[in-house]
Amino acid sequence: MAKVELKQPIVQEIAESVNGAQAAVLVQYLGLTVEQDTALRKELREAGVQYKVYKNTLMRRAFEGTEYESLNKHLDGPNAIAVSKDDPIVAERILAKYVKAHKCFNFVGGVIEGNYADPDKLVEMANIPSRDVLLGRLFGSMQSPVANFARVIKQIVEKDGGEAAAEAPAEA
Repeated sequence: MAKVELKQPIVQEIAESVNGAQAAVLVQYLGLTVEQDTALRKELREAGVQYKVYKNTLMRRAFEGTEYESLNKHLDGPNAIAVSKDDPIVAERILAKYVKAHKCFNFVGGVIEGNYADPDKLVEMANIPSRDVLLGRLFGSMQSPVANFARVIKQIVEKDGGEAAAEAPAEA
């Protein structure tokens, strides 16, 4: 069996993993200890992110003719790819924690919802709060004026109620 025939299933596996993905992020992982890498993989797996190390030439072939072709310029050195099918930001958030904690671990580039993102953009996107946090802030800001209005009305009623109660026994 020729080497090309042996590598074709791997190229197909890479192509299938990025097909329909919300995000694909390349990282340089060299320098992580086994424990750190195991913890990273576990955290990514629990979040539904596929994280794998492939040969650069195989990734290059899998990316040809797709929206991920812009990552080919980064395919040199030790790279790993994190692919998220559901949430476009979850991989960046998890990986950003490791980028901050370990100087040897770095973002290389990524494609988020079909758009290329450089390492600075990936860090910026990782700092965006989650959807739930943003919705909580929105509802909190919408609720604040109503709550303040209710407090003012309550104080007016208590003030007027106190005066009415003070006047009521005097008239009796």
